[in-house]
Amino acid sequence: MLSKREFYINGSWVLPETANDLDVINPSTEEACAVISLGAQADTDKAVAAARAAFEPWMNTPKQTRIALLENLATVYESRRNEMGQAISLEMGAPIDMALSSQAGCGTEHIADAIHTLKNFNFERKLGEHAPNDKILMEPIGVVGLITPWNWPINQIALKVAPALAAGCTMVLKPSEIAPLSAFLFAEIMHEAGFPPGVFNMVNGD
Repeated sequence: MLSKREFYINGSWVLPETANDLDVINPSTEEACAVISLGAQADTDKAVAAARAAFEPWMNTPKQTRIALLENLATVYESRRNEMGQAISLEMGAPIDMALSSQAGCGTEHIADAIHTLKNFNFERKLGEHAPNDKILMEPIGVVGLITPWNWPINQIALKVAPALAAGCTMVLKPSEIAPLSAFLFAEIMHEAGFPPGVFNMVNGD
């Protein structure tokens, strides 16, 4: 059985402040396939603090740098796509063919969409002909909290994480405690892609 008790906070894997184990059940066998920890307020506060500290530097990161990191993310994700399919099959009991093509494939598509959108997005726009010297500046809103479901786990993670990264937001992800294994792998992929500490954080919970 896999042991996945740690959270990803500020670029590191850390143990919860208080132990609170939960078994992850593989629906196809009805047996435990992993054990995770459920976070508490202190763990959430730590993750939010890390995301808040990373927000201003990430917000001010040049657009081309964010594009390059998202392209790194796409490359690393694709290199581990088979692992992602295996994780999804294990955590939600999906047939492996479906997990590899439909489920894991969604992550590839959403990351690619975020890259395309960011490349073509203008963060500075003219207000209009009535005010030729005035501009509208599009800015990231801040730290975002991402809560995702069990049934399309990586679809919902990538659909939320990639656009937030492109916009310049930092984040805390709370994946489904029913199907959390793909989220652990995604956190590893984020780390391998080279995102600065605190930009992406993950805490499990119910």
